[in-house]
Amino acid sequence: MTAPLDTALTRLAGVRYPIVQTGMGWVAGPRLVSATAEAGGLGILASATMTYDELAAAIAEVKKRTDKPFGVNLRADAEDAGRRVDLLIAEDVRVASFALAPREEMIAKLHDHGVLVIPSVGAVRHAEKVASWGADAVIVQGGEGGGHTGAVPTTLLLPSVLDAVDIPVVAAGGFHDGRGLAAALAYGAAGVAMGTRFLLTKDSTVPDEVKRYYLAQSVSATVVTRRVDGLPHRVLRTDLVDRLESAGRVTGLVRAVRNALRFRALTGLSLPAMVREGLAMKHGNELSWSQVIMAANTPMLLRAGLVEGRTDAGVLASGQVVGLIDDLPTVAELVERTVSQARECLARLPRG
Repeated sequence: MTAPLDTALTRLAGVRYPIVQTGMGWVAGPRLVSATAEAGGLGILASATMTYDELAAAIAEVKKRTDKPFGVNLRADAEDAGRRVDLLIAEDVRVASFALAPREEMIAKLHDHGVLVIPSVGAVRHAEKVASWGADAVIVQGGEGGGHTGAVPTTLLLPSVLDAVDIPVVAAGGFHDGRGLAAALAYGAAGVAMGTRFLLTKDSTVPDEVKRYYLAQSVSATVVTRRVDGLPHRVLRTDLVDRLESAGRVTGLVRAVRNALRFRALTGLSLPAMVREGLAMKHGNELSWSQVIMAANTPMLLRAGLVEGRTDAGVLASGQVVGLIDDLPTVAELVERTVSQARECLARLPRG
């Protein structure tokens, strides 16, 4: 086995390679996370689509499968966020990842119990804020990335954040191989985070027919739409997305309310809890109420595609990099060849 690529991320998280598998809802479950950990990367368990009990069971399953470090992605605005933080502490989870900035006191509590805090951001000012609050590192996603994303491409956002903060920066958005890892390291990043590339592996639980659908796409097959949840969301362009794009506001809201109630039934959230989460989301992101309702709509649309395999009735989050991916390796094969290719690229760089 090749020697580790030593970076600030590998030293901080105690992993062998500076490669992060992102916390994708309905995708990043125990099988994918443990496979990533065993391969030497940092696997992130996605908890936003899990109940508390499901998260506890998922953490226990990851720990049965591997003794390597891993992380859990949390929603800082979730009604039971405090309880989930306590669970991570009790289970000695190495990393707490956040899609939205955690509160300063939440970071402090995690730190007091030895849990690293690594939020994901899409803007320089957000990186500066979480760094000032004590975040240990930050994942910076450029506009090429899948799911919620900003408009600034990785090649501009990454150096801007590197210049603005003095904590380790992990690059995300457009990465799928060792050339990308080498490029990120050359920029000064401490590693890369990949979502779509890990989704398209044998260890991913996404249905095979959905994976084949992804593999057939080109780099121009994605679209950034606000019709999924009111926020910019990069997804594969499907007939459903086209219908959402052309639907009127009232029709879209009716569909969103219906799916939000389905998600409530699936997770067991009470109506007061959903209202409280909506208020937190609205306040933290300056959203309208219609956007809050649409945000609650998203998990069911993603579940239809990524769990039920319904490419006709589900939303398929995807980075533009999908057009460059043409195979389904195991996670171990993916990590090993990414590291090998990165070494070759770095060795070719001129020295002195």
